[in-house]
Amino acid sequence: MTATTATTTRAPSDVAVPLLDLKAQYATIREEVEDAIRGVVESQWFILGPEVAAFEEEIARYIDVEYAIGCSSGSDAILLALMALGIGPGQSVLCPSYTFFATAGSVSRLGATPVFVDIEPTTYNADIELAREAAKNAKNLAAIMPVHLFGQTVDMTAWLALANEFGVPLIEDAAQAIGARDDKGAMAGSRGALGCFSFFPSKNLGGFGEGGLVTTNDGELAQKLREMRVHGMEPKYIHKHIGVNGRLDALQAAVLRVKLRHLEGWHDGRAHNAADYDRMFAEAGARVSGTPFEEGEAMPIRTPAPAAEPFRHIYNQYVIRVPAAIREPLREHLRSVNIGHEVYYPVPLHRQACYADLGIAEGSLPESEWAAKETLALPIYPELTAEQRSRVAQVIVEFVASQTRA
Repeated sequence: MTATTATTTRAPSDVAVPLLDLKAQYATIREEVEDAIRGVVESQWFILGPEVAAFEEEIARYIDVEYAIGCSSGSDAILLALMALGIGPGQSVLCPSYTFFATAGSVSRLGATPVFVDIEPTTYNADIELAREAAKNAKNLAAIMPVHLFGQTVDMTAWLALANEFGVPLIEDAAQAIGARDDKGAMAGSRGALGCFSFFPSKNLGGFGEGGLVTTNDGELAQKLREMRVHGMEPKYIHKHIGVNGRLDALQAAVLRVKLRHLEGWHDGRAHNAADYDRMFAEAGARVSGTPFEEGEAMPIRTPAPAAEPFRHIYNQYVIRVPAAIREPLREHLRSVNIGHEVYYPVPLHRQACYADLGIAEGSLPESEWAAKETLALPIYPELTAEQRSRVAQVIVEFVASQTRA
């Protein structure tokens, strides 16, 4: 493939490519889902109950944990995990700045302070050596919470050793990583004190609305989580703790039980699509993430670095990188030709207005700030056709080439 042609077979110029097409997924499971929903409606048991219990058992087996506690959202999963550990005012929690807001926002809601850590540019996950330095300086450190970003885990063995070094629990923010495997081949969310998952519709395992999950191998924490999600109640109307209304709906559990049966196939589809993108971009001259841009480079595109076994990347997002000067013009061009895309995330958390009081100066976390200016997520859903993939790569390669010649 040349620098101006993204594949040997040109895709039609009128092929629209959405960032995500959930209708295409639904068409393949419509009858299963409708039967499952009908069963809940006929039972009239909508909150917790046997459908949620069955889902919790099935998802615990999939993730390979002792306990799985369904809850109302991925954000509430993090909140409940922190609450179960008793984290509150005067304490601090280590987490990356380059992530979805709920990671740090849940810490702040409990009166604790997020201590932001910069990322490394290959996986976009938190840099463990920088985390170690931050932990040394953190006031009353209570937990470490790495994020398995975009569907690729951190090196859990190293991060668990770090948590042990400082004598604090490790919470896995696995909202984007269900089914991803770590450096030991273990499932994301299976080795930390607690694992937190989101079933937002756009996730690899997404519901028909909000939903979340907390995993643990600690029976005492599991029981506390079950109580905390129902206002700290056990038994009925008897409150041991101050909890929240964080229950998983039975309708969501029913949909998720159906989708869980298809999840591995969808992971495979995303991996296949990612490999195809990798090939097309590489043939055009792109290189992998973590490789710095060079002056005068003919094809300044960076693709996700392959995850070496036993790691498994489940590609919740397929994120490329282009120079900051090109990114916004590229986005405008993609909009003009009906190719979906998104920026995850345009402003790192340490630069958000609500965290201005932390006094973290611009430039303090440079890799997070550069990623916010240069990254771009492309369509990667399993039903994406070869024609659509070809068009995405072709349009991007041709545009970037035109910019470097200008």
